[in-house]
Amino acid sequence: MLGIKNRLIIMNFLQFFIWGAWLISIGGYLGGTLGFNGVQIGAVFSTLGIASLFMPAIMGIIADKWINAEKLLGICHLIGALLLIWASTITNPDMFFYVMLIYSMFYMPTIALNSTVSYIVLEQKGYDVVKDFPPIRVWGTIGFIAAMWIVDLFGWKSSHMQLIFSAFSSVALGLYAFSMPACKPERSNQKTSLISRLGLDALVLFKQSRMVVFFLFAMFLGAALQITNAFGGSFLESFNLTHPDTFGVKHPIVLLSISQMSETLFILTIPFFLRKFGIKKVMIISIFAWVLRFGLFSIGDPGSGLYLLILSMIVYGMAFDFFNISGSLFVEKEVPSSYR
Repeated sequence: MLGIKNRLIIMNFLQFFIWGAWLISIGGYLGGTLGFNGVQIGAVFSTLGIASLFMPAIMGIIADKWINAEKLLGICHLIGALLLIWASTITNPDMFFYVMLIYSMFYMPTIALNSTVSYIVLEQKGYDVVKDFPPIRVWGTIGFIAAMWIVDLFGWKSSHMQLIFSAFSSVALGLYAFSMPACKPERSNQKTSLISRLGLDALVLFKQSRMVVFFLFAMFLGAALQITNAFGGSFLESFNLTHPDTFGVKHPIVLLSISQMSETLFILTIPFFLRKFGIKKVMIISIFAWVLRFGLFSIGDPGSGLYLLILSMIVYGMAFDFFNISGSLFVEKEVPSSYR
């Protein structure tokens, strides 16, 4: 019988395995196979951001008041599986956008629900969440990488099969979630307004100039990140005429997965850099790392410039982790707990 930590590892692995099966490769499928233009592909990726604006808060309210978190997690993934199957049959860009928007409304809240279930279960079993959750969560990134490799090596990066593969993975996690220990609703008696429940009262933070700068940078950074998610694979495949038999052209998704590998390694260095330089300097390092990441990526190629592409993906780990962690610590330090 599996211990609870191993069960949570499986849950976190599948949570991000589902995402890794299509997030990095779907741009090539939409543009290369279905003939979507750049605006239409970008619109599909925008569904993730649109859904993230309100759905996690709504699902959080549901989990707090009416449904066990692990059951809600399972329901979301089972509904998501049906939507992915539907999306795999669609060739019209407008219809694909709307189906993926609905899918994102069910998938994006599961990231927070997955963490909530993990936290509650660890606390129920007497574990230290701060100490014991990070080694469990890293398996989510490993799952993301594993899915990328499978999709690439099986030749699904330009096929609707990536969506079907993700759908079956979603079914697996949807059913598995129902077997997790019960995470019952808290049903707090404290009365709060709907605005507070949705986090809209935190908009008052925009009165502070340093928070405006932080949020603007986070917004632009997120936009830049989605550009490589959407078009990174297609960019590497575009070298087919000049470097037709290179690894980067044949297996662009595997090459791009170096970014996620770097991410898992750089997160281990964060305690050292925070002690040595502090939060603000680490954030500045991340800004320069992002510039270097995109600069190297833009001048590299799968031939003699392969080392530049690899360096850009290694630097990605620093850029992504340093901003995410230092940014979260900055918010923790600067923002009242009721707004976080």
